Amino acid sequence: MPTTMSSDTGAAPLAYGERMPTIADVAREAGVAPSTVSYVLSGKRTISAETRARVEAGIARLGYRPNAGARALASASTKIVGLVVPLRTDVNVPVIMQFVAAITVECRRHDYDVLLLTKDEGPEAVSRVVQGSMADAIIVMDVEADEPRLESLRGTGFPVVLIGVPDSPGEFACVDLDFAAAARVCVERLAGLGHTHVSLLGATPAVYDRGTSYALRFRAGFEEAARSLGVSGSVHAVGADHREVESVLDRLLHDEPEVTGLVVHNEAALSPLLQSLRAAGREVPEGMSVVALCPDDIAETQAVPLDAVSIPATDVGRRAVELAMSQLRGEPTVQELLPPHLTVRGSAVPPRRG
Repeated sequence: MPTTMSSDTGAAPLAYGERMPTIADVAREAGVAPSTVSYVLSGKRTISAETRARVEAGIARLGYRPNAGARALASASTKIVGLVVPLRTDVNVPVIMQFVAAITVECRRHDYDVLLLTKDEGPEAVSRVVQGSMADAIIVMDVEADEPRLESLRGTGFPVVLIGVPDSPGEFACVDLDFAAAARVCVERLAGLGHTHVSLLGATPAVYDRGTSYALRFRAGFEEAARSLGVSGSVHAVGADHREVESVLDRLLHDEPEVTGLVVHNEAALSPLLQSLRAAGREVPEGMSVVALCPDDIAETQAVPLDAVSIPATDVGRRAVELAMSQLRGEPTVQELLPPHLTVRGSAVPPRRG
């Protein structure tokens, strides 16, 4: 007679020589990621009751019995945080690296290393990290309004922090600057000085087309602020190339000569914009007032130091790590927006009459 082996789950005995079911088999049976099965077994993550029930039912049906070594491996910490930040051609890499540096420093304070994932892979990148148990938590940057990377993470219980806020964040922790409020602060600065016709020179067309959350929130905040303050406002997508900036500015000055104030949400376009304004005889601030959203070091080092709402990369990066650590401790997820702070440096003045 063949030797038989029974499981702890009460499932039918498995004939000796047949393949023992694995975590991957249970995951397929339950319709979840293998890491979710590991978390159910180890208790390392908080898993929803519905997902846990599916996993336990799959374990029972297949007669899966984890050995002690597998349980120990499943509960082991990698002491790594995955950071997903696609370095596309239309992003300002120096600004992105400010966030990366802040996250890395804060992770080291918690005795964690950072696994940097820079390839534009979409959902595949986060799935690889989760299913391969490559990290204890993930921080995701460059979040889109309809974020495609979230679907593979929903219901897994894996600690995820978004730097950005999608339209439907659901269960996920989020932290970011309040971009809508930042846009309003910029418009209020110009309106308070007496400007009645202003324009937003925003992100590149590709950033808007991709539905990047922060760009859409800033644009919506600008449009709402202009309406509520009784200011005429137009929006223009701008590339970072000098010729592109010059072309957009030429069209703006031709089609809307009444514009006396610009709100700029495109760090890479600032220097060519100031040069183009000077060449057009609209030097800042006498000929055109400018208020920007950018890091302080960029605002301070322009040919004309700029009135600007700062991008709090250090604060956002540090808070993202704190939210990841809190999830690892089993605490509830949090979604928060940091308030904007405007520094006046003299690039905006009352409009010149006549």
